[in-house]
Amino acid sequence: MKASQTIISTLRDAPNDAVIASHQLMMRAGLIRKLGNGLYSYMPIGLRAFRKVENIIRQELDNVGMLEMKPTVIQPGEIWKESGRWDKMGAEMLKPQNRGGQDMVVSPTAEEAFTALVRDSLTSYKQLPFTLYQINTKYRDEIRPRYGVMRGREFTMMDAYSFDRDQASLDESYEKAAVAYRAAFKRMGLSTISVKADTGAMGGSGSEEFMVESEVGDDTLILCPGCKYAANVEKASCKPDVALGADGKPQVATDKAVEEIPTPDVKTIEQLTEFLKTTPQAFIKTLIYRVENAGVDLGKEKKFVAVCIRGDLDVNEAKLCALLKASEVELAEEADVIRITDAPVGFAGPVKMTKASVICDNSVMTMHDAVTGGLKKDIHFIHVEPGRDFTPLMTADVRTVQPGDICPECGGTFYSKKGNELGHIFKLGDKYTKSMNVTYLDENGKLSTPIMGCYGIGVDRTLASIIEGHHDDNGICWPMSVAPYQIAVVPVKYDGVMKETADKLYDELTKLGLEVLLDDRNERPGVKFKDMDLLGIPLRIVVGEKNLPNVEMKLRTASDAELVPATDAAERAAAIVQKALAELNA
Repeated sequence: MKASQTIISTLRDAPNDAVIASHQLMMRAGLIRKLGNGLYSYMPIGLRAFRKVENIIRQELDNVGMLEMKPTVIQPGEIWKESGRWDKMGAEMLKPQNRGGQDMVVSPTAEEAFTALVRDSLTSYKQLPFTLYQINTKYRDEIRPRYGVMRGREFTMMDAYSFDRDQASLDESYEKAAVAYRAAFKRMGLSTISVKADTGAMGGSGSEEFMVESEVGDDTLILCPGCKYAANVEKASCKPDVALGADGKPQVATDKAVEEIPTPDVKTIEQLTEFLKTTPQAFIKTLIYRVENAGVDLGKEKKFVAVCIRGDLDVNEAKLCALLKASEVELAEEADVIRITDAPVGFAGPVKMTKASVICDNSVMTMHDAVTGGLKKDIHFIHVEPGRDFTPLMTADVRTVQPGDICPECGGTFYSKKGNELGHIFKLGDKYTKSMNVTYLDENGKLSTPIMGCYGIGVDRTLASIIEGHHDDNGICWPMSVAPYQIAVVPVKYDGVMKETADKLYDELTKLGLEVLLDDRNERPGVKFKDMDLLGIPLRIVVGEKNLPNVEMKLRTASDAELVPATDAAERAAAIVQKALAELNA
């Protein structure tokens, strides 16, 4: 491709709203352009890199036997109502109506579509197992889109869904997907961390995320240096610890009755610690949460729960949401807290709580002689014994794990890193096939329900993450496998002998099957060099009159260039490209 035949529209400065490297560089290099808030379009050179990422994913999925198909982006709302997610997905899901008044969905994910399509064609156990996938457009009405294509409203996802007869078969499908993911990310020059993760609104049991370390990552990873334990903070668990008293020793049970004490203007854990001369571990912190679309019976107050946790810990809302099988949980508004607790904010507690069911973190049930809010203004209870003085509806791990907590598998001390999620795999079970009535005849002629796995990769996010991990002060440094062009031929001036040499070199490289950008623009050499660095072309060949019959060859990531005979340059460049690709594919 000649530069004059494509669009190179680089920017000296990044837009003000571009705060991370990938967003800045994609905008400055002209790979993308903003059409609206959270809506980005790929320009021709950017689309070439995007297609490279897409094709690597496709090749690796095909290698493990997955089958590509293409469902529609617009889906009938009826199938979402069948699955029960019409209301649970929340405001992120765009729900237009067609001219006939039929509810429709702009696909935010594709479990329902794939399940409905398989339902119409699956009849016999002989057809199982199989895994179908698509690489297609999605839309989620993000409340705060940011970071360019890293978190946009419209994006491209690879979705795959396996259909299996039993758990053993699902385990095999799941592992095949993991193998394909690792191979694809390696080919793109990405080093991923595999972590345990929350399944969120998709449902299911087993879940694993493929993360890349990033200073601006949306996710916090909890890692153990002593073993391979790695989890997203939303899912991470730690070894239970014993609550300590003010003397630093384990708390001791009391036979004293619950007692009210006045605590004027004392609301926070910090204030209580100072007021009672004790430690945060002596307090049972109680938070009132509003729950949307709970899948469990919450009792009389169906939309609110009182969540109790030890005073030095924090509630993990993702774990709480999963426990309650809800679409969303969030802290209650002040008016609801006052209505439920009969007290101002800061005096909630589980003892004598009648207007909301009590959910306890595991840490609470090992506490003794504890302090809680007294459900009255300026009143707290002391000598509280969990199990004696209140009985929770549920007890579970809803604790947010922090660096310094202890690994449950090897006893190591956790540390954390920031990361971005590139891919996610789930073991869905029969959540969708059962609710949407998908059946087949087994070996004995009986109706059976298949179980599913779900596998996704964000194509745009993967592309942006490659740039996050491969750039310098001058621009992008593409790995050879995903670069929009592998080689840039840059004549200092596209005229005379320099033009002849550049054209000849371009023809030779193209005939060798290499992807070449010939910069034939009438621009100053400095402009051309800066643009090629910004675009991140891995190998640059400069044709300058003073060096002929030699040309200057330089890798984008190298500090120095070397002179090689123009007659040898094409073969030399081909060898460099092939070596780089071989290393990524190894």
